[in-house]
Amino acid sequence: MLILGIIVFGMVIGALAQLIIGGKNMWTIDWGLAIVAGLVGSFVGGLLISLLSGDGINFRASGIIGSIVGALLVTGGWIWYKKRSPAN
Repeated sequence: MLILGIIVFGMVIGALAQLIIGGKNMWTIDWGLAIVAGLVGSFVGGLLISLLSGDGINFRASGIIGSIVGALLVTGGWIWYKKRSPAN
């Protein structure tokens, strides 16, 4: 159950990051990117911010904020990479 909760939380955070960044398709969410960005962003950003703020790995606001920031960075990096790569 915990793994499923982590995946759903990551997906929601990744979708939120895509909605915040916006772009051409502001209301279209790439769910594959949402899951990856949410999980990677949550792991890196959430864990890093939680540990730096002294909250440990408990579920706190600092971890949620770090998760969103991490997912924004991953999503922004992916969009930047896609714009730089040659058109297929």
